[in-house]
Amino acid sequence: MNDFWSGVGVDLHLEPDSADGRRTGLERALRDAVRDGRLAPGTRLPATRRLAADLGVSRGTAKAAYDQLVAEGYLTARQGSGTRVATLPPSLDTEAPQAHAHTRAPLFDLRPGSPDVGAFPAAAWLRALRRAIATAPSLAYDYGDPRGRIELRTALSGYLGRARGVLAPPERIVITSGYVQGLALLTRVLDGAAVAMEDPGLPFHREVVRRNGGTVLPVAVDARGVRPERLGEAAAVVVTPAHQYPTGVTLHPERRRALGDWARARGGLIVEDDYDGEFRYDRQPVGALQGMAPGQVVYLGTASKTLGPALRLGWMVLPPQLVDAVADAKLHSDHHTETIGQLALAELIDSHAYDRHVRACRLRYRRRRDQLLDQLGASRSVHGVAAGLHALIDVPDEAEVLARAEAQGLALGALGDHWHTPGPGRPQGLVVGYGTPRERAYPQALEVLGKVLDA
Repeated sequence: MNDFWSGVGVDLHLEPDSADGRRTGLERALRDAVRDGRLAPGTRLPATRRLAADLGVSRGTAKAAYDQLVAEGYLTARQGSGTRVATLPPSLDTEAPQAHAHTRAPLFDLRPGSPDVGAFPAAAWLRALRRAIATAPSLAYDYGDPRGRIELRTALSGYLGRARGVLAPPERIVITSGYVQGLALLTRVLDGAAVAMEDPGLPFHREVVRRNGGTVLPVAVDARGVRPERLGEAAAVVVTPAHQYPTGVTLHPERRRALGDWARARGGLIVEDDYDGEFRYDRQPVGALQGMAPGQVVYLGTASKTLGPALRLGWMVLPPQLVDAVADAKLHSDHHTETIGQLALAELIDSHAYDRHVRACRLRYRRRRDQLLDQLGASRSVHGVAAGLHALIDVPDEAEVLARAEAQGLALGALGDHWHTPGPGRPQGLVVGYGTPRERAYPQALEVLGKVLDA
């Protein structure tokens, strides 16, 4: 007997086994639903008359099943409040294994890669969302263009042009579900090509390229950024020119020109990861590399650092010859990115609320950067603090400092994790993300960092 029953606002699929009788089968089905959490503690169950009608059994069978489970402690019954699911004591099956105790969240988190999500502009986003829904045509709720909504592509065209110097006609923009999807789509389109990636760089992004059929080649980074003369036989190169991750250097103008020359001479492709380009503190943000060579550069941007990673909204600005291929790859990946979020972001940009939020965040993160530098003092060697949401601190022994930090409940990033081939002789350092902690927790996190470094 396979049935759905519903009552007092809950629906549940039950499969009572009638081999042992209807009552016994119903008892077992309800007991299993309580045990595995499909019926949460406190859930009010339908009256026996309603349950019997839904399942096609007699009321006496339903009442007998309830009575048995009340006696066993799975349900509670009170006059006037009906029958509800009881709160069960924790069992061995539901307790977390001791082996996983080390995965608990740190007391203080200074790992890089995330903004302060507590600064998400909830009120502005809600206003944009309401306006977007109020004005959206009915077809907005249907399947859409794999390139994304024209409203958002048009809004981004204007914003990226004035804020980042990107030449971005709407017809050359593809909206993605974040940066990672953009990198994955492009790798598939390149069909197994050799992709040079900065060394050091983010290991997760290298794995994205590999898992989508690309071959990863390391290309060295020094104090002037990536070294174009080391690109070898690569067909494409992924770079972070505005604020290299994790060293924090800005790509030197000569290197920017050399990259463009390499791409034109070799027919190569430059993939620009502009992950935190809006956040520059000591002068105007450096313009995107794409503006110098729009025919050779794929520009990838995201709302993950400006708004929050949970939105899963990113964008690609593509050379004309790649637009159709990437749009087709997007179509066969997930058809298109979620529509309502696109419309809300378009509204946020068009109303200039996005600009206001970015400016407010720039001030917030600059203040945090300054607090970090004050805590470290002039004796520490710190890199990459002119921009972005992280800093690189030189240390003689990463492992020793990280062990002390873990003992204090402090989570940090390590430069050693970012090399293509880790090993002795590599520079060592801590990658400290000052965007991650909530505002109230940040001062204490800095105090603990200072104690760890001074120990």
